[in-house]
Amino acid sequence: MPIVMRLDRMMAERKVSSNDLAKRIGISPVNLSRIKTGKIKGIRFSTLEALCQALRCKPGDLIDYLSEEESEKSMELGDVTEHHS
Repeated sequence: MPIVMRLDRMMAERKVSSNDLAKRIGISPVNLSRIKTGKIKGIRFSTLEALCQALRCKPGDLIDYLSEEESEKSMELGDVTEHHS
């Protein structure tokens, strides 16, 4: 999938745990985990805004787009943590 979630990176940079972030933005830890792993079909702008406020970042810091070529190359290199089908 060309859309890649980079939430886990931002959380690590900010030293924020999943449980803490979930509480701060008002969603369940399970739903936050789904966002982190990319196992979602969409994300509400209100949730994205809350994530950006809590992590002091911009939407582009959390969401990235890879072309099919970039995605395939990354998969060949074994970068499974960044890409989910």
